[in-house]
Amino acid sequence: MKLELNPLEARVLGCLIEKEIATPEQYPLSLNALINACNQKSNRDPVLDLDESTVQEVVDGLVRRYLISEQGGFGSRVAKYRHRFCNSEYGSLHFSAQELAIVCELFLRGAQTPGELRGRAGRLAHFDDANHVETTLQQLAARDDGPFVARLPREPGKRESRYLHLLGDGNEVEIVDSAPAAETDRLTQIEARLAALEAELVALKQRLGDA
Repeated sequence: MKLELNPLEARVLGCLIEKEIATPEQYPLSLNALINACNQKSNRDPVLDLDESTVQEVVDGLVRRYLISEQGGFGSRVAKYRHRFCNSEYGSLHFSAQELAIVCELFLRGAQTPGELRGRAGRLAHFDDANHVETTLQQLAARDDGPFVARLPREPGKRESRYLHLLGDGNEVEIVDSAPAAETDRLTQIEARLAALEAELVALKQRLGDA
């Protein structure tokens, strides 16, 4: 069954994934640390102001769904939390470092262009270049156990299309196929050339008929 996350669940999981990668010495997170991560003003969109009861409720729900586990540190009475979303012994979902970095950033900041993802996900995993980001997005869109991302229609005046994750609870947005933008551009050019040739053919037939 496909995993469905509401925006707050995605934010909590995204924070746990981010901190596991970026600051492993501070992971797993206490509830207070998780609240601060959820309300962080950098690398978040939108910026939230969640209170303790709200975050605890989201965490409890994710614990019940086996997407988060609770543990107490040795000699500590403070509960700490780690994600079981992927790459764990408890589930079959596995991502490469690059795939996980992109999914994490989409959880934390919503739909983004490949260029934006290159700059932001690059702090969590190494990408050789922009093509590496595009390739990873295509892999996420084409996985047999997915798709996990989809490409949105290009916005007017924008050079790149945005990608969003497909683990939301009913993403009722228009998406397009996951073909690379360059391929789409070539198809558009071919269609325009065919239309021009057809117009020339009609005009030629009209001239022959008038002769």
